[in-house]
Amino acid sequence: MSTAQYPARVRLIDVGPRDGLQNEKQPVPAAVKIELVHRLQAAGLTEIEVTSYVSPKWVPQMADNHEVMAGISRQPGVRYSVLTPNLKGFEAALLDRPDEIVVFGAASEAFSQKNINCSIAESIERFAPVVDAALQAGIAVRGAMSCTVGCPYEGEVAPERVAMLAGLMKGIGVQRVDVADTIGVGTPLKVQRAIEATAQHYGLDTISGHFHDTYGQALSNTLAALQMGVWNFQSSVAGLGGCPYAKGATGNVATEDVVYLLQGLGIATGIDLDALVDAGAFISQHLGRPSGSRVARALLAKRAS
Repeated sequence: MSTAQYPARVRLIDVGPRDGLQNEKQPVPAAVKIELVHRLQAAGLTEIEVTSYVSPKWVPQMADNHEVMAGISRQPGVRYSVLTPNLKGFEAALLDRPDEIVVFGAASEAFSQKNINCSIAESIERFAPVVDAALQAGIAVRGAMSCTVGCPYEGEVAPERVAMLAGLMKGIGVQRVDVADTIGVGTPLKVQRAIEATAQHYGLDTISGHFHDTYGQALSNTLAALQMGVWNFQSSVAGLGGCPYAKGATGNVATEDVVYLLQGLGIATGIDLDALVDAGAFISQHLGRPSGSRVARALLAKRAS
């Protein structure tokens, strides 16, 4: 098979420090989070989602956002992003000078209500002033579009819903978007349809894939997106994280597994797989469990032998 159909390079955003750790029950010290970010950038990651500015009442794990952002030794050429759920969160984030903020919306009305207690339209209205403030401050804006292929409450999500959400995000000034399979039910054709719907409003350079591996389809879905020319993806070191609102959702695809796939396709990532495996082993050891990455487990076992 020719690899001419695939992008020559891929940019990965590691969401482990934020999306990966946010629902961990045991507190993860700020020093460990900072070390994880340092290890990820040392491994060659040029985009890292570091923390979020949500109420500590709802997400206690992210209460140390200022400490973590202040403790990072920033590298030139690395983009540090943070999640900001509202204007209050953005104003707190502004103190820490992130390179990019992330706002979010769902392609499912039921998920929007369960997740953030408002309709899709209301969520976009809520984010409009946040996006505006960020752009005025010279901070980039990314929009996470959740449940683009399936919802735990509504079931299958039609591509028209995805196109509508992408249009709403474009309308408030969001510069690039993530097509997220939040509960990991997507298969390649469904994912391609969701990307096609998004491409009605965004160019392929501004669309990224964010696939969960609940049904073991994340790498297949990555391949399907690559075949369409998508070259930005989100993943989480050691497969950290999941979705607290989706029963049975195992979480993000592991960055190590995606890098191994891309290397096998001859696609450049700029990432050192061995150093990445070490970063995943570091955080997994702290959490007291094996890495969620199959590639990492295989390589660590090979090293041990």
